[in-house]
Amino acid sequence: MGVTGGVLTTGVLEQEAEAAPAAHVVGPGEVPITLHINGKPVNVKVEPRTTLCDTLRHRLDLTAAKRVCDRGTCGACSVIIDGKVMYSCTVLAIDAQGRKIETLEGISAGRMSPMAAAFVDNDAQQCGYCTPGFVVAAKNFLDRHPNPTEEDVKRGLGGNLCRCGTYMGVRKAVLQAAKMTRGGSNA
Repeated sequence: MGVTGGVLTTGVLEQEAEAAPAAHVVGPGEVPITLHINGKPVNVKVEPRTTLCDTLRHRLDLTAAKRVCDRGTCGACSVIIDGKVMYSCTVLAIDAQGRKIETLEGISAGRMSPMAAAFVDNDAQQCGYCTPGFVVAAKNFLDRHPNPTEEDVKRGLGGNLCRCGTYMGVRKAVLQAAKMTRGGSNA
């Protein structure tokens, strides 16, 4: 083994590669994964780079979570993962395996939830694009803070944005849902 003008003249890199333990490589093609969504295991094939948001929308036809900013700043893609609101555009589907995922479809379960009804009662939606993310975030917020003040709601939903500016209606809706559910567990 020798060096000529700063260039290796033998197979040092090849020797190091042979000595390194074999890494488990996933992808780049689709791989099978199992997600636990709305209380049920769901099998799906995705590329490892696919976000949970895109998997929900394009592979599983759960379209409530919207991809709006695709940067984790607007909250339109909000889902609940292991009891915490998360932006599904920032989570890889492959990394969500083994975690409990709840979407708006699971919260509503074919009926209008008290939270969704409160949104309608308080004109808390205009174009509606951000509404599913707000409803998910508000439901999770009430589960953790069953008797909030308006200021609590304002701080608690600060991670969700509405371009139409329906924040007052959203806050009133969350306060109404808190009263309707007496503890937030059925929001």
